[in-house]
Amino acid sequence: MSTEPVSRGPAENAQLALLLEVAGTPKPGNVDRHRDLEGLRFEQFLAGAIGAGGGLRLAEAGDPVGTAFERAVAGMAEQEGGNTQFGCLLLLVPLVRAASEGRLSREGVRTVVEDTSVEDSVAFYRAFEHVDVAVGEPPGDAAALDVRRGTAAAPTLRERGLTLLDVMALSAEPREGHPGDANAREWVEGFPRTFAAAEVILTDDGPVTDRAARAFLSLLAQEPDTLVAVDRGLDVAHEVMERAGSIDGDLDAAEALADEFVDRGINPGTTADLTCAALFVALERGLSV
Repeated sequence: MSTEPVSRGPAENAQLALLLEVAGTPKPGNVDRHRDLEGLRFEQFLAGAIGAGGGLRLAEAGDPVGTAFERAVAGMAEQEGGNTQFGCLLLLVPLVRAASEGRLSREGVRTVVEDTSVEDSVAFYRAFEHVDVAVGEPPGDAAALDVRRGTAAAPTLRERGLTLLDVMALSAEPREGHPGDANAREWVEGFPRTFAAAEVILTDDGPVTDRAARAFLSLLAQEPDTLVAVDRGLDVAHEVMERAGSIDGDLDAAEALADEFVDRGINPGTTADLTCAALFVALERGLSV
């Protein structure tokens, strides 16, 4: 039997990133290995990471991005908590594709998302039928494109010829009382925050789970979290951003903030998504675990 180490492929590194993200602690307001939320537990995130594997392997194998994403979401949802990592997978799938093609860079992933099709959009909308996802109300003139319509929106997508990148561009647009979706903005802008946070993780030291927590705090201090803005309003999202900035990466200080945010029901889930994506890029670039 060979004793040579077996290298992980992109799909396996994506699953590992999902596991490392939820294991990082403290990440104020999010599930981690020390904290559950009401109706959402740590072990359900572990199960979601395993369930998403089939879709991630499709992305690595070259299947359409939308198909791979929907399959990953469907597998993720096969646990009792429902939506554990929808936003993580939205970022991971195109990154896995880029990595599998040997072009894991901002330019490489930009090419992946620019190649998406209308049918990728249809599959993306279909993914919303597997889990409940917290999203903001669409503008009045975009009701036909509300993602909560699922496959009922397919005729509109096809009629308007909207690729998945087009859909992300619409979601990324800020509007009154909403900063625009940060994950969608990554798609549109070539994943700038993801790659920047990956470098922070790579140049940090200590256990990877501590690095993940510090990267989360850094990302949280940069921009209002989309999920917090949707659930609690933009004022609270700005408060969360400022509180994270005042900690300056101090994990001991973040413990009290984590407990407070859980008690207040403040969940910066979009920042966790970005942390997961950054962990994937770092793993692909040699982060040792």
